[in-house]
Amino acid sequence: MTQQPPTPTLAYILKGYPRISETFISNEILLLENLGFTMRLFPMRQPREDFSHASVKEIKARVDYLPTELLVDFFRLLRPNIFLAAKKPKQFRETLRTAAQGISKGKELATLKHLLQAGYLANNHLEKDPSIAQLHGHFAHSPTSVTMFASLLSGIPFSFTAHAKDIYTSDKEKLRRKIAQAKFVVTCTRHNKEYLDAFAGDCPTPIYCVYHGIDTALFQQTEVSCATHSPFKILTVARMTQKKGLATIYQALAGLHAQGVRFQHTLIGDGDDREKILALIAELGLKEHCQWLGTRTHEEVLLHFRASDLFVLGCEIAANGDRDGIPNVLVESLAMGVPALSSAVSAIPEILIDGKTGMTVPPSQPEQLGKAMLRLLTDEQLRRQLIAGGQELVKDTFDNRRWIEKLAELFRLHNVLFRHPSTTISDNA
Repeated sequence: MTQQPPTPTLAYILKGYPRISETFISNEILLLENLGFTMRLFPMRQPREDFSHASVKEIKARVDYLPTELLVDFFRLLRPNIFLAAKKPKQFRETLRTAAQGISKGKELATLKHLLQAGYLANNHLEKDPSIAQLHGHFAHSPTSVTMFASLLSGIPFSFTAHAKDIYTSDKEKLRRKIAQAKFVVTCTRHNKEYLDAFAGDCPTPIYCVYHGIDTALFQQTEVSCATHSPFKILTVARMTQKKGLATIYQALAGLHAQGVRFQHTLIGDGDDREKILALIAELGLKEHCQWLGTRTHEEVLLHFRASDLFVLGCEIAANGDRDGIPNVLVESLAMGVPALSSAVSAIPEILIDGKTGMTVPPSQPEQLGKAMLRLLTDEQLRRQLIAGGQELVKDTFDNRRWIEKLAELFRLHNVLFRHPSTTISDNA
C-alpha cells in the first residue's frame, strides 16, 4: 500500500503569541485553518498578557516557543546550531555570511540571537517535521530575520508580512535583501506597498497589498443614533506610545474643557508611555473627565464602542520614524457606526476619507483636533453622512474573510504544495 504524503504545513514565525494588540494575526491564523491550511506557530516570545481573545481558543495549530533570551538560553540555543553546522556545513556557512552582511551597528547581539533561534528552529523542528512546506514571518524585522535564516538553513521557502514600525524603522538595504530572498511579500496598506516598491527597485519578488480587515460579524451595530448629548462620550483605543499621538488628544481635550464642553474620555490600552500620559492628564486638570482602563478584551471594547459618540486617535510619525499603517481600531469604529477622527498620516486616509467616511487633521495640531472633535460631536448631518459612508466602506473593503481568502490564494500561487485548481490570482495589487 502506497503511503500518502503528509498534509503540507504552513509555519508562522511570530514575535509573540497570543497578543491582545495583534488580534489580526490570530484571526488570520484561524481563518486560514478554516480554509483548510494546516498551521504550526513558532513565537519568539511568550504572551505579554495573562488573557486572550475568545477566538484564540479556536485555533488548532501546534505552538512551539523559541528560546527568547540570548544570555539565559545561550547553551540551549547553541547546541542545535552545532549539530546543524556539522550536518549542513555549506548551508550553515552561507547563512553565517548572510547574517554578517545584514548586521547593523549596535545590533550585533540581536542578529546573533536571531541566527541561533533560526538554527534551533531548523534543527529541532523543521528537520523533524517533513510536512512543513513554507515559512512565513509576521513583521519584517526580527521575525523575518529568524524566518529568512531558518529558510537558508532548511531549504524551505519563505514569505513575510510587513506592517508599520517594522517597515519604517528598518534599514532599507537590510529590508531589501529580505524582500529579494522571499518568495513573496505581503503588506497591509497601499501606502506601505508603494513605499516598499520604491526602494525594492528591480527586485523581482512580488509585493502584495492585503488589508487586515476585521470580523464584520463581530463589529457591527444595526441601531446607530446620529444624535448626541452632553456630556459627550469620547473613546480612544491605543497603545501608549508616541506614534498614537495621545498627548495631542489630551491637549485638544483640555482646550474643549476650557471652552466649557462637557465630556467623558476613555482610553483603553497600555504601553511604555503610560506614566508620562497619566501625568499629562493630571497636569492638564483632566482627571475628572478622563479614565484609563488598561488593556481590555474585544468583548469589553465592543461595549465601549456602543456607548461612545466619537472615536479619536492622534497618530503621528514618532522620532524614530515609527508610524501606524491603518490602525484596526479605526476600521472597528466605522463598522460600529461611531464617527472616527485621526490625522492624515501614512495610510490612515485609506480608511478615513475626509468628509466621506471620517475626518482627518494634520498631526500634532491639538487646536485643529479639538475643533474637529467638537464638530463631529455636534453636527448631526455630518455624523449621519460619516456613519453611513464608514459602514459601507468597511462592508465593501475591510471584511477580513475576503482578504484572508486572497492571502490563501497567494500561498497556493507561490507554493505548488498548497495549490488546487481554483488558484487564479494573477496580479500583485
